[in-house]
Amino acid sequence: MWRMLGLARPLAGWMVLAVACGVAGFCCATGIPVLASAAALAAAGKGTLAWGLPAAVAALALMAVARGVLHYIEQRCNHYIAFRLLAHIRDLVFGALRKLCPAKLAGADRGSLVSTMTSDVELLEVFYAHTVSPVCIAALMAVVMGLFLGYIHPQLAALALASYALVGVAVPVLISRGSGTDGRASRDQAGALSGFVLDALRGLDEVLQFGAGQARLAELDRRSEELSGTQARLRDVAGRGQAATTGAIMVLSTLQLLLAVDLASAGAVTAEGAVLAVVATFSSFGPFVALANLGSTLQGTLAAGNRVLDILDEEPQVAEVPDDAGTHPAFTGAAAEHVGFSYADERILDDASMSVEPGRIVAVQGRSGSGKSTLCRLLMRFWDVDEGRVEIGGDDVRRVATGALRDAEAFVEQDTHLFHDSIRDNLLIAKPDATDEELVAACRAASVHDFIEGLPHGYDTMVGELGDTLSGGERQRLGLARAFLHDASLLLLDEPTSNLDTLNEARVLKSLDDQRGRRAVVLVSHRPTTAAIADEVYSMDSGCLS
Repeated sequence: MWRMLGLARPLAGWMVLAVACGVAGFCCATGIPVLASAAALAAAGKGTLAWGLPAAVAALALMAVARGVLHYIEQRCNHYIAFRLLAHIRDLVFGALRKLCPAKLAGADRGSLVSTMTSDVELLEVFYAHTVSPVCIAALMAVVMGLFLGYIHPQLAALALASYALVGVAVPVLISRGSGTDGRASRDQAGALSGFVLDALRGLDEVLQFGAGQARLAELDRRSEELSGTQARLRDVAGRGQAATTGAIMVLSTLQLLLAVDLASAGAVTAEGAVLAVVATFSSFGPFVALANLGSTLQGTLAAGNRVLDILDEEPQVAEVPDDAGTHPAFTGAAAEHVGFSYADERILDDASMSVEPGRIVAVQGRSGSGKSTLCRLLMRFWDVDEGRVEIGGDDVRRVATGALRDAEAFVEQDTHLFHDSIRDNLLIAKPDATDEELVAACRAASVHDFIEGLPHGYDTMVGELGDTLSGGERQRLGLARAFLHDASLLLLDEPTSNLDTLNEARVLKSLDDQRGRRAVVLVSHRPTTAAIADEVYSMDSGCLS
């Protein structure tokens, strides 16, 4: 919780304004019935009013208006703070995910990550808008009321402060303990449910094809009922908490009334003082009721905050090298020297060595799972090697600035990811300032320009989520076009023609052949036709290159 508070430090001024307006507003809310009671007593001849009735009526009207204005300013400040911080936290989470990718996110539950970035972050609004300033307001109001009631009689102040502590501290603590770990469980279950639904939607064709719909629905029902059960328990605890809060206020207010009557009977306070003390106590529980309600809402909020902090605290498996701390070598070739690498306990590469000279095409062949794609990922420094070293421009990639490494290399994997955006914007990711001529040239080289021109909106055609409106071959050619547009010194192509027909494969291979002399190319492929254009061919077997 303290770390979450620390994020609000730059907005401390707004927080102070919110608390000040909140305290002033609750003083007005409490002062209205107190002043009205004093005026009524004065009118009945049972009390004194220094200002006179007309002034009291004017003061009541002024406090009523001020109460509304102050409450608006308080809420406006609280929500300004909350939404500014939510935007900042989303940026932090996205930045953390970017640093964790791909090594730490391989096999991660994407639905749970989406749930964290959306609903979990959104739940933090409760903390920043409805927790921090209400706690401060309640503490200051306790001081104000303690001074006011203490002026009338110390025993009245002591009972009121004890009442505030019971309603604002004891009740929410008991409610929170009553919910146990259900707050964290509800967030984890919601994330798991999101992941299950996302997975089911992406595999909907397979589910329908193999008749697994009923089994998936049954699992969805089970997970939904599990989440509903957890949320129902939280609602039950919240309901009991509200009942306990209401009951406590009634009992404590009655005790204050009895104490005031007893003190007035004993002559310790005047009748007017006793009435004003009771009215002030009755009308002062507002800030503390807000704290009592936190017992049920704060569990889920803190659980969401912990899930967010878990991502922010996760150490990347591969640390990025800042521009000012890394080298920026000119591309004079790339090499893997006696590289050893394992995924967990599975050995993938063992003493693998390979060199790629500028302007040459190198092919890597081997059976599926032999480590060919892993070699490309190590050249990109998606992972760090366990033994040996990977070089680019003569420098170990672990010392090269990450930005410079990304500029020097372009990697096209077997499955090209396309965003739910236009074809143009999907391509411009590789080079945001590319001209239309450069865009067309890259697409011609990838044998996809004619296809794009045949679409209703050309380069402005939307491709759908994950490129679902395109075939595998069309997505693959767009991935190649993106790599050509990036104009990197080293192209890493993992099965670049696996989804292409013979004609388009020939066109793409000719384009790659035309790149000879301009940039280095590493081709990972099973096809003999693809390897035929290579200057050198390496064979991968059991993690070794020959």
